[in-house]
Amino acid sequence: MSGAREDGVGRARVSVLLDADWAAGSLVADVRRGLGSAPLRLPPKWLYDDVGSDLFDQITRLPEYYPTEAERAILTDRAAEIVTASGATTVVELGSGTSDKTRTLLDAFAAADRLARFVPIDVSEGTLRAAAEELCARYPRARVEAIVGDFTLHLGQLPPNDPGAQRLVAFLGGTIGNFYVEERAAFLGALADSLDAGDTLLLGTDLVKDADRLVAAYHDPGGVTDRFVRNSLAVLNRELGADFDTGAFAYIPFWDPHLERMDLRLRAESPQRVRIPGAGLDLELAVGEEIQVEISAKFRLPGIAGELAAAGFDVVTSWTDAGHDYALTLARRR
Repeated sequence: MSGAREDGVGRARVSVLLDADWAAGSLVADVRRGLGSAPLRLPPKWLYDDVGSDLFDQITRLPEYYPTEAERAILTDRAAEIVTASGATTVVELGSGTSDKTRTLLDAFAAADRLARFVPIDVSEGTLRAAAEELCARYPRARVEAIVGDFTLHLGQLPPNDPGAQRLVAFLGGTIGNFYVEERAAFLGALADSLDAGDTLLLGTDLVKDADRLVAAYHDPGGVTDRFVRNSLAVLNRELGADFDTGAFAYIPFWDPHLERMDLRLRAESPQRVRIPGAGLDLELAVGEEIQVEISAKFRLPGIAGELAAAGFDVVTSWTDAGHDYALTLARRR
């Protein structure tokens, strides 16, 4: 990362905290760390190139994949309560993308005349700039201050509170479930350190439920999720000159009842030697050897409260959808 640059696009202010070569360097580091030792892993953020993002958008519309609509339903039903309970006038969104669902929340802040500022944060500069312009038009009385950055790296550079005001940080989509337990603790602690006392966090989490239903959400009959996970290897082929045969792997999603998480893997169906010249790696894969591409932890409300408390947050309240599939938890920085 170099010094940030800042510019205006229409009425939006855009701060860029990432170097142009950030993605390439970060990918190499992640591949060396994840595929250079056992067990073999790839961070899920590399699933979301243009192809992967389109596939994930298709996943969110599948009847088996309930989290997106469950979260949207909670926001629709409870947005006004969230506005009142948070007491905030600035909304910060981590991993904002197009801020599609978040507009339900922002609409409620605007209707209550409490939306002074919106700060979306995402690594995709193009997507962020386009969304920022749309949001400026939708909320003409609010300041839109977009940040092109990696929220796992740049929490310390969140804009400070306006005098006498408070912030609400929205971390939606169940993304917290992609973190391992120790990563969640470190992330929530760093987030707490970046906030002022009284600031709030709105956290989206998928809840523990019947294993068959969970597996079905990640193993659709049309194979969209299979293609989404398999695309991670295509990213390595394209960006690092790897020679993965993406068809030589089986997609293996399974529910881990002890760690209470979905585990999405690719299993080699034949012995393979894979070169990844861009990362300086050669892999020898035996039949049945697996690469873990993503985890998706599921939660129980007492566990969510405990993890938040350990990081310095006190739960204000939690809301679930009608089917108790998903939760939004509002917590205040102690």
